[in-house]
Parts: sequence; structure tokens; C-alpha cells
Amino acid sequence: MNQKPLAFIFMHAGFLIYSFYTVLGKLAAQYNFLSFRWCVFYVALILILFIYAVIWQQVLKHIKLSVATANKAATIVWGMLWSALFFNETITQKKILGALVILGGIILLSTSKDVPND
Repeated sequence: MNQKPLAFIFMHAGFLIYSFYTVLGKLAAQYNFLSFRWCVFYVALILILFIYAVIWQQVLKHIKLSVATANKAATIVWGMLWSALFFNETITQKKILGALVILGGIILLSTSKDVPND
């Protein structure tokens, strides 16, 4: 892997931030459309997406697009964690297995020497 480890850490911190927009969207859905609380959650959601967009642009300066895009699948793991923490959803063995398959694919692609230049 010839890409900078710090860039990967920064990228995954961005994915962590990005994955939280789903929580805000689900929380907003509990309120009436355009109510004060609905608006607060959606403003926060838009702010998170803006922060993520800035991080993503900075990451792409240091990591190949194909690798960065494949790594974005890690947000599925964060989504499972958020669903359990905020909404008491169950993380089943099948979900864990699926997450491990995704993470394995990310690792294989990120460490491959055959990744095409973007």
C-alpha cells in the first residue's frame, strides 16, 4: 500500500461523520414535516454532509478514487452500530458476517498492488 496511512485514518473519520446523517434523518422522521425539531435535525444533517464533502475532497488528493470509493462501504458497519446504539435494533450474526465480508473486501482492494490509477 503506497497510500498514506494518515489519509486513510482521515478518510475513515470522514466516513464515521458521514454515517451519522442516517441517524439524524431517522430522528427527523419522528417529527412533523417542517416542524421546529424536524428543521433542527435536517439542518444538522446538511451540516454533516457539508463537513463530509470537504473531508472527501481532501482525501481524494492522497488516495486513489477507486480505493476511496470502495472504502466508503465501511459506513455500513457504522450504520449497524448507530442502529443498535440509538434505535435498539438487533445486530444479528448474519449482519456481522456481512460486515466482515465487506471489511475483507475493503482490505483486499486497499492493499492490492493491482488497483488501477485513477
